[in-house]
Amino acid sequence: QVQLLESGGGSVQAGGSLRLSCVASGYKNNHYCMAWFRQAPGKEREGVAAIDNNGRASYADSMTGRFTVSLDNAKTTLYLQMDSLQLEDTAIYYCAATTMYGPGFCTPRADFGFWGQGSQVTVSS
Repeated sequence: QVQLLESGGGSVQAGGSLRLSCVASGYKNNHYCMAWFRQAPGKEREGVAAIDNNGRASYADSMTGRFTVSLDNAKTTLYLQMDSLQLEDTAIYYCAATTMYGPGFCTPRADFGFWGQGSQVTVSS
């Protein structure tokens, strides 16, 4: 069973930066895809970015430029660097993982079966 533990959320002023972390455990081999999602108040959950164990990253169309996803394979730790944060970035951010995906299909649209507990990010003016 894959377990995901997130950290790094908090409050920041608009224009600031935050980095989220997600430590994964329980992978049986070195084939996995991890991703970040977010859910703002009153809105549906949306994908932010995904990255596979080879470091290939994929971003949702609206998330390029200010968000950077990265992966420390040795530590099986996923990161999301968020810069120039805006009020509309306020959301609960979730880490997700899957080991069931085909080549080239590690994107935020993949089917993720493992989820973290969520981390609140609040951006204020």
